[in-house]
Amino acid sequence: MVVYFIVACEIAFWIFVAAGLSVRYMLGMKRLGLTLLAATPIVDILLLIATVVDLQAGATASMVHGIAAIYIGVSIAFGHQMIAWADRYFQYWFRGGENPRQSKLYGREHARNERIGWARHLLAWSIGSALLYIMIWWIGDPARTEVFSGQIRVWAIVLGIDLLISISYSLWPRKAPVKDIG
Repeated sequence: MVVYFIVACEIAFWIFVAAGLSVRYMLGMKRLGLTLLAATPIVDILLLIATVVDLQAGATASMVHGIAAIYIGVSIAFGHQMIAWADRYFQYWFRGGENPRQSKLYGREHARNERIGWARHLLAWSIGSALLYIMIWWIGDPARTEVFSGQIRVWAIVLGIDLLISISYSLWPRKAPVKDIG
């Protein structure tokens, strides 16, 4: 049941984003578009409530319950950035804005952007891990919540790998492609 709800929440998130941007750019209704975009955090709250209710009802914590916490952390840390990404494409498609594919970053700007991305990842990990620890404490039964500790550890390893990759761009910056003058 919770698996389907997580999938439904992910779909609902993108439906609110697409609806908000469509209303904003295709119909010119900026307030309604902003309202639809602002509704995306409601999806996260519903997901958290469903997860807690399921665990309170006696369910043994599974990876799915943990993914709900991870999803919320990622949504909070990266949600604005994902919406801004979609907004740039809508502006390009419907308002003749700049092509987002042509605005790649190189050198120091790219390295800085990667470090900011890692900081967002750290924020997502912090929020998701805090939610997992709260659920571990709330349930109060280590046998039922053992999977959460494992998820926190695996995510911490991924976070460490992401840090190494992000730092590597500072040491070896991405170079702009050489343009042919031919």
